Amino acid sequence: MHPSPWSIYERLEEAAAGKARVREVLIGLTWTLCESDQGFGLAMSPFHGTRTLPWPGTLAGRSVRELSPWIRSWNPHEAVVGMAAINAVINPGSPLAAAATPIPVQGSANLAVFQHFAPQLVGRRVVVVGRYPGLDSLALDCQLTVLERQPGADDLPDPAAEYVLGEADWVFLTATSLINKTFPRLAACARGATLVLMGPTVPWLGALADWGVDYLAGVHVVDGTHLRQTVGEGGGTRIFETGVRYAVIRLMQNGDPCPCL
Repeated sequence: MHPSPWSIYERLEEAAAGKARVREVLIGLTWTLCESDQGFGLAMSPFHGTRTLPWPGTLAGRSVRELSPWIRSWNPHEAVVGMAAINAVINPGSPLAAAATPIPVQGSANLAVFQHFAPQLVGRRVVVVGRYPGLDSLALDCQLTVLERQPGADDLPDPAAEYVLGEADWVFLTATSLINKTFPRLAACARGATLVLMGPTVPWLGALADWGVDYLAGVHVVDGTHLRQTVGEGGGTRIFETGVRYAVIRLMQNGDPCPCL
């Protein structure tokens, strides 16, 4: 057990510590992209924009070490910049990411993770945290529950997490939970389930196994130029067609990759 919910954020900051500097931060409608001198990092942008940010025009050239503590902020825009900056150090060249298995795409790349795990989900109680566009079209052969901060007609709201995660066999948790600070609670509630942390916001950090994460399903940046263009032009799921590809790896308890998928 971790004594403080901030412990995961301390670990993220430690992993991003170093001399890396920010080249650019691009806050798109759906994704925020940070380019450091080591590579790219993504994080999901806040749902609501604002005209009153105090720092536009000042981020390029700053150190990642200076921006990474923003992940602790309760201001969603600051937290997103902090997460993207952290990922721009952790993810490029990560041995863990290099060992991850690329996920073949059959249909929508946005749903590739669920398709990858579908054979293991048959007849199981599955909870997905975060409504993924097109998820219902997969017709997964399982008892599916979706938790969503802004729930639709077929979703359950956030407070239901305390009731349904403890009964789940599998939990798919969006890595955006790291940004909005729900990760520590949700991961704790899902301790009895096989937990998949997923999405372009995923940091390829083996230490997440200490918080009960069994699989990381994150992305590789395969075309930074087109990724930047897609993010800047308001792209959402289209980044999977232009700049990133999903990959998955199973973590052992010590955070090392497991050869078994």
